[in-house]
Amino acid sequence: MSNDAATAPTPAPEDVVWDLPGDAPHRLSLLVLPHAGGNAHAYSAWRDHLPADVRLLIGQYPGRGARYCEDLPASVDDLALPVVQALPADTGPLVVLGHSMGSLVAFEVTRALQAAGRTPRGLVASACRAPVLPNQAPVHPERLDDDELVAAIKERGGTDDGILDDPELREIVLPSIRADFAIDDAYRCTAPGVRLDCRVAVFGGDSDPIVPVDMLAGWSLVAGGEIRPEVLPGDHFYFQQDLPGFFARLTPVLEALHGTAATAA
Repeated sequence: MSNDAATAPTPAPEDVVWDLPGDAPHRLSLLVLPHAGGNAHAYSAWRDHLPADVRLLIGQYPGRGARYCEDLPASVDDLALPVVQALPADTGPLVVLGHSMGSLVAFEVTRALQAAGRTPRGLVASACRAPVLPNQAPVHPERLDDDELVAAIKERGGTDDGILDDPELREIVLPSIRADFAIDDAYRCTAPGVRLDCRVAVFGGDSDPIVPVDMLAGWSLVAGGEIRPEVLPGDHFYFQQDLPGFFARLTPVLEALHGTAATAA
């Protein structure tokens, strides 16, 4: 997809950050950043598994959904900075969560908020290498034709095969997937001594071929302390295989991040 920067519309904040509140006034907001090729809709079902007083915010990247006509992202900043700018003014206490490439976006969102004096209560990284490490499993989308890219996506999982097998739908989704994988391939934070001021929690699947369990503790390099990953059964998209089980482990982590920060404040 080729977009004209001169005519691309400025996205509305609600198109950049989906706002899915619960049935009670929120005491904590959870901002979710999708995986490479992912979109906000893929995470909207999380609303049904969160406590009623946890507000669900989901980032929507350029080139998909209501942002389809925008220029495709070329760097992690193109994914992260619009989300920072679009966060609701009444977000309140915040935990930022990313899955796979979304964890790198979540890291940059957290860094930007930290630099602005709005440090979140915590960062939750899921199925992702530490941001200061190179990508150990690059896709190299620039070397793949459409069929080869589809095969690579299916191998990783996380995308409905029905979409990838439909020629018209595939034409819509593949450009943004190519763009995201190129960003994920190239990204590495090289800022000297980078550290987050908030607590960091890490999740992963015990049979993830993309990010093996022994890589998850690498987040200690930016957390400033030891990381003890939460390891669940499954592959790179382990939570899709048991969403209630995932939230049974995630919800106490959210409570701990919220409570510890509140005490410290």
